[in-house]
Amino acid sequence: LAAAAGSTAAFAPSPVAQTSTALGVTAAQKDFFGITSVDYSKALGVQAPLGFFDPLGLLTDADTEAFDDLREKEIKHGRVAMLAVTGYLTTAAGVRFPGAEDIPDGLASWQALLDTKDGMNVLMQMTAFFVVAEIVNRDADWLDNEAEFVGDFRNGKLDFGWDKFDDATKLKKRAIELNNGRAAQMGILGLMVHEKLGVSILPGNVLPGH
Repeated sequence: LAAAAGSTAAFAPSPVAQTSTALGVTAAQKDFFGITSVDYSKALGVQAPLGFFDPLGLLTDADTEAFDDLREKEIKHGRVAMLAVTGYLTTAAGVRFPGAEDIPDGLASWQALLDTKDGMNVLMQMTAFFVVAEIVNRDADWLDNEAEFVGDFRNGKLDFGWDKFDDATKLKKRAIELNNGRAAQMGILGLMVHEKLGVSILPGNVLPGH
């Protein structure tokens, strides 16, 4: 129960300060204006309980380009981790695509996929999906379109109602995505570690891969 409560709390959105994300400057601006440092302590994603968390000093003397590059990597890893947690828990619950009923859950699925022809076909489909996802989830420089923010890969084609939100709602939803992505990165790591340790943290003592 304690583990379940902790997991639930980890995925709950934290309060978000309504602040602007345009806090950095470019290298050219730093050279021209003589600016020596940028304050990222109020950037989007600085949330309770950690607040501004940069133990490795990656943002020390970092300009906007460096910050945006790190933010894009954080968003991408968070999105992949959220998919990983969803897939891990879905297969642990016994859900399978037709024809994959005999594929085990957890990390044991990789060896099972390698051992059969059908499994190899699944791996090739996964590889194709990864390639396509990597291609489309980026800014399309060849289109006459400008991303609204780092991580906005709609490229002027997808909306789903985003443009109808006001600025405060957009900031809140972006902060929720960051928070959930961070929790998912820790979550999938915890699930894999506990599976290797042979200790279940799932309801009903379900232990994938065993």
